[in-house]
Amino acid sequence: MKGVKKGKGNRFMRMTKTVLEVFNKAKEINADIYHFHDPELLPVGLALKKRGKIVIYDIHEDLPRAILSKPWISSFMRKPTATIIEIFENYCARKLDCLITATPYITERFKKVNRNTVNVNNFPLLDELMTNSRDLFNSYGQVCYIGGLVPIRGMYELIKAAELIEGKIIFAGPVHPKDMEITLSAHRNIEYVGILKRPEVRELLHTSVAGIVTFLPEPNNVNAQPNKMFEYMSAGIPVICSDFPLWGTIIEKYKCGICVNPEDPKAIADAINYLLNNPDVAQEMGRNGRIAIEREFNWEEESRKMIEVYKSFCK
Repeated sequence: MKGVKKGKGNRFMRMTKTVLEVFNKAKEINADIYHFHDPELLPVGLALKKRGKIVIYDIHEDLPRAILSKPWISSFMRKPTATIIEIFENYCARKLDCLITATPYITERFKKVNRNTVNVNNFPLLDELMTNSRDLFNSYGQVCYIGGLVPIRGMYELIKAAELIEGKIIFAGPVHPKDMEITLSAHRNIEYVGILKRPEVRELLHTSVAGIVTFLPEPNNVNAQPNKMFEYMSAGIPVICSDFPLWGTIIEKYKCGICVNPEDPKAIADAINYLLNNPDVAQEMGRNGRIAIEREFNWEEESRKMIEVYKSFCK
């Protein structure tokens, strides 16, 4: 395996010095196919394409819409920055050999730019987080949130909801801003367990009655497919999630959770209390979610699409 050291310093340094190091390493390797997903590497992709290489751009998020919610960009600069980035990203994507997109929404956007666009969803592995359903709903009386703990993902609303619940919310993941960690640690109905390794994630899911993913209705969230929702389903526990149309369609179709207004702490708390007090309902929802994972939302199915992409360039 070849690599470059993780860039230190500010974003400008990572988008200049580190990008140049990646390009030099890519030339040194002299591969036939290059596959990247960081948008700042788009100039590298174009340069490699000019050298006759096959270049695949793997797109994990709708970057222009994500820019609209970035706190480190001043509010009056977000829209023009997003517009410039969208024009540049579309220009580069049009010239590359293949685009792999992580959600159907992103796929629709890029199919207008490059016909060779393939939707490969980032769904969980079938067996990584599977739990024994007979042991799920025990005396722990807790739900969990796993992932980045940032305001845009509804953390402050969840903290307020914790005041109204009859059990505990277990939070796991990196915290930003740091003062939120103090708030979490001091709350009577919250336990913050830090960043967990994958086996520890599985254990936390195993002892939780439900998983929470109540992101706020920012442009990049509404049309996303959060990995955590499918990981909760994979573990056989119900999902308490934001009432976005896309998410609601999945929850309603498979009857695997409860949709709530992510900006309403009481609605979140009511959903948590309902599942804590109705373990039979929660268990049935968890089973439904697990069945949906086994039939449709798993990486074993999605990986076949990725393999076909590479086969198409190896003929």
